[in-house]
Amino acid sequence: MSQPPPQQGFGAPYEPRPGVYGDPGQPPQPPNRPSGARSRGRLVGLVAAVLAGVLVIGAGVWFVVGGDDGSDGEKPLAQETAEPERPGAESNGKKTPAAEAAEINKGRKEGEAKVRWIQKNGVDVPLGASALGPWITGGIVAKAMYRTVSGYSLEDGSQKWSLRLPADVCAAPTRPTADGKIVIGLLTDTSADAEENCDRLQMIDLATGEAGWTVTIDRAPNNDMLRYVIMAISGDVVTIGGLGRAEAYRVSDGKRLWGKLPGPCEVEGFAGGSVLLASVNCPTRSKGEVDQEVRRIDPVTGRTLWTYKVTKGWNVDAVHSVDPPVIFLRKGPLVGGTSAIAVLNDDGTLRSRPAPGGDALEGRCPGKERELGWNLDVCMGVAVDTDTDTDTLYVATKPRPAGRSFTNDVVAFDMSTGKKKWKVPSPATQTLMPLRVEGGKVLLYLSPPDPKTKGVGAGIMALGPQGGTAQPVLRHPASAAATERAFEEAIVLHADGRSLLMLPQVSGETDEAELELRTMIAFGD
Repeated sequence: MSQPPPQQGFGAPYEPRPGVYGDPGQPPQPPNRPSGARSRGRLVGLVAAVLAGVLVIGAGVWFVVGGDDGSDGEKPLAQETAEPERPGAESNGKKTPAAEAAEINKGRKEGEAKVRWIQKNGVDVPLGASALGPWITGGIVAKAMYRTVSGYSLEDGSQKWSLRLPADVCAAPTRPTADGKIVIGLLTDTSADAEENCDRLQMIDLATGEAGWTVTIDRAPNNDMLRYVIMAISGDVVTIGGLGRAEAYRVSDGKRLWGKLPGPCEVEGFAGGSVLLASVNCPTRSKGEVDQEVRRIDPVTGRTLWTYKVTKGWNVDAVHSVDPPVIFLRKGPLVGGTSAIAVLNDDGTLRSRPAPGGDALEGRCPGKERELGWNLDVCMGVAVDTDTDTDTLYVATKPRPAGRSFTNDVVAFDMSTGKKKWKVPSPATQTLMPLRVEGGKVLLYLSPPDPKTKGVGAGIMALGPQGGTAQPVLRHPASAAATERAFEEAIVLHADGRSLLMLPQVSGETDEAELELRTMIAFGD
């Protein structure tokens, strides 16, 4: 399998990023802020609802089922149910991040990694803000939030550069180019209608923080709003999709490569990596209805290389891998719908539909809490191993209440047949989330336990292709559990013996709480 190029310092935490809900280690707590999350399979429906004066707010679970026979007989993976609210972490008071890290490390036990650094928000943002990234190149980890893109040292968390932007960040790809370049979307209008103006692109060198080319997308031909923008990078090409928009630019120099795809179908969004996939809506004879397709696109020319027709009534929710394609779909409403998985061959034909049996599978999508930037490939919770001897798909199950926390399982499937190989339970009051496959083993993020469980920490675990008991790779200190529990729906990176968690949404009930919020934490010796 051809994987997306790993980010230096930390590998990509997932195959071309997958997802569905939940915090990488724990199910989400209902947000106490306005949410702009939306279903990627529902953009057209959402626009219709808005035009009708209906406000739709929420986020849901998703999984794939595609059909090449047009039938509607797929076996759903799960039906969404409401999650109980989980308790928050203990307060950090007014400790500085350095003092908090030192206190945690003082309580470390033998075999536990140290906290390298903790970063707090420190920025008063209006009504909260989404943090996009993290993007890693060399020894820098960068993120974008509100009107700033900043780069920090992976060694000690110190700020290496900060780039002030002329307007709010409104979109960004999940991963950068192999040479550490990113292209972000900016608002061109900060008026009351600003949400409809995510049409300025800005290239940034993540190693230095220097701003490169900038382009404003011409919206006149489509007369579109450019609100729900989905971005992806494949090679030296950045694509912009959403609400019928399809644009591609060369990252190195900003040259526009192509626009709308030929024909009546419209692009809903792209998923990047070693292969570029597009979720496409095609009009039907029935008014207001669309058929969905997944297409492989040549990123340089925009030419369609193959097309996979999704079974009628199902919608693309996320792409967990682009090579091989592993697609998550949803049927029915965002809340209360059913989900399934489709694994495709290299030519876009259906390879298998993993059969979950009685298990409710669920990827983890940190983007659902973001008010922007919910890309097709932003999610976690699924890992792919295409070694000819294993050929295995690893998926997390939906978390179940356990004490004051949650637990779940990891299920392995044969990607050729879709049959279940084995299921491994997580420790009590903890969850396991597959990140990626490395050295023939699947790496997983183990969440911290509930507050009543003492002497137990989170960390990175590994499972072999035969299952068994998860073995520790990097033990996070038990003394860090309270701090780590506060990282709801964190994006998790791990490589080179270190791990990093980043909070994708910054908000607080008060300005002080927002300023003191911990936004990144790094572990490792």
